[in-house]
Amino acid sequence: MTAFIEVRDLKKDYHLGDEFVHALAGVSIDIPKGEFAAFVGPSGSGKSTLLHLIGGLDTPSAGSITVDGHDLSRATDKELAAYRNRNIGFVFQAFHLHPTYTALENVAIPLLFAGTEKNERLSRARKALDAVGMSHRADHRPNQLSGGERQRVSIARALVTNPSIIVADEPTGNLDSVNGVRIMELLGNLNREQGITLIVATHDGELAKRARRIVTLRDGLIIGDTRAV
Repeated sequence: MTAFIEVRDLKKDYHLGDEFVHALAGVSIDIPKGEFAAFVGPSGSGKSTLLHLIGGLDTPSAGSITVDGHDLSRATDKELAAYRNRNIGFVFQAFHLHPTYTALENVAIPLLFAGTEKNERLSRARKALDAVGMSHRADHRPNQLSGGERQRVSIARALVTNPSIIVADEPTGNLDSVNGVRIMELLGNLNREQGITLIVATHDGELAKRARRIVTLRDGLIIGDTRAV
């Protein structure tokens, strides 16, 4: 398979007070379209930084990153915003659901930013909720949902723009082990059935085994890259 995501000698540095931190110290990796990859490693290994750069949430200090022909390393803020809106669905540990909106309204938010007409927004949001088994909870607010249900709503929100890539940063971090497994199974099913390129950052090695590819990072470098048997 040809590379859909091409990363070459990618570096990211941060200033933390008087300290200079090398979050990524020269990472190179190719990710084909339709991949299901897990970035694993301890806190501070660089896995979330690499995920955020692929998602267009940040720009590198050096090196290059190209996603489906988009050179993100030289993109302006406006270009990155357009790239995120067209190409990326985000799933985060903390869900980031608006507390006063229903599940349906939360899922429709990205389409509102895209300027989609209201009836179309709600129709697509209902389809996305149905895809994650949450259509029966469409009128419930986040405080009426369990942690696993809230994460399913956030996954529906990531799906609603029909992204080519979903990036999930510790998507099971706020869930118990049973719901964590269910969320990883759901993401894996979406990857298989819809062909979405799925990249998950997680510290949980057992959950990472559900991915087809495990990329291990430590101290800002890739130290392992294995495929499931």
